[in-house]
Amino acid sequence: MKPFRGPDGTWWGVEVSMPSHSSAMLIFHHPSGDTARFNRYAWVNAATAGAQDPAGRLSKTSVSDALDDRTLARIFRRSMPISTDRPVYVVS
Repeated sequence: MKPFRGPDGTWWGVEVSMPSHSSAMLIFHHPSGDTARFNRYAWVNAATAGAQDPAGRLSKTSVSDALDDRTLARIFRRSMPISTDRPVYVVS
């Protein structure tokens, strides 16, 4: 996991998950490991020539290495919560 300091000073762990030929999911893990309800996610698209080949796959390492602090800050701003903690309503 790659460390990232959020705008409020919180240190997040960034994990690259589900790489495809042109994109990968980034999961921002909140430092309180008690629950996953504060975790966030976002998709990142690859701007490489290999992204046009559907038979190819990005590696987690290459995606992680391409992410600098400025890029992570931009992606974090458009990330979404994984869990919204909404109550489940049952319609009978």
